[in-house]
Amino acid sequence: MDNFPSTDSKNEPLVVPTMAELAAKGQQPDILFWVGCAGSFDERAQRITIAICKILQHVGIRYAVLGTEESCTGDPAKRAGNEFLFQMQAFTAIEVLNSYSIKKIVTGCPHCFNTLKNEYPGLGGNYEVIHHSELIQGLINEGRLTQADGESFKGKKITFHDPCYLGRGNKIYEAPRKALEVLDADLVEMKRCKSNGLCCGAGGAQLFKEPEPGHRDINIERAEEIINTRADIVAVSCPFCMTMLRDGIKHFEKEPEITVLDIAEITAKANNL
Repeated sequence: MDNFPSTDSKNEPLVVPTMAELAAKGQQPDILFWVGCAGSFDERAQRITIAICKILQHVGIRYAVLGTEESCTGDPAKRAGNEFLFQMQAFTAIEVLNSYSIKKIVTGCPHCFNTLKNEYPGLGGNYEVIHHSELIQGLINEGRLTQADGESFKGKKITFHDPCYLGRGNKIYEAPRKALEVLDADLVEMKRCKSNGLCCGAGGAQLFKEPEPGHRDINIERAEEIINTRADIVAVSCPFCMTMLRDGIKHFEKEPEITVLDIAEITAKANNL
């Protein structure tokens, strides 16, 4: 991996260097891609990880991942109330990041994004952290992603689900919508969106446990709202939301009619990556 991949060919093999490999050669990437637990181990979320890597490679951003040195940010532990475990995981991650003098991080998960950006500075981890939707928005604004020569979304009706830690948690609403607005598609909003968005039901470590007794599961209610928009595609930008909304769509047996795609996957398809 002496040379970073060229951006001339869209058939270029995907090359994902690790920080350890670059450090051994005295190289430093422009950005660290923090993959996250879901992006590493969940089969569906792995496709989002690949899409983000394809985008980074396509535009020629020098990037790297931590690989086996990456561990959980500690977000699930903290949200579940285990502050001790969170700090143990956070200090471990910060030690690794600081050992490589990491300055800029892009994440594929709002939970990782929020924790790295807002929780780590108080523990000695100070980095510029951006969510992958912000990365895509910037590349579109710079003209480096045209969204014109790949898969066409013409005539498709798309709705976007705001992740809690991206939207209400960090006030990022327009970045993911930018990736959709440049498509030749019909963007429709759910009644509960942006600052009034509804959680998918996975936040606060709820993804990892059975739901508590109640009237109905949150993801079922959210899926019903999606169905009511008559959208062909529901766009997400969080692997937790991906899991919950896919389960909700499956509950209503609407899988043949509604596809759940991450913003990065949509961008990659539109750019023929």
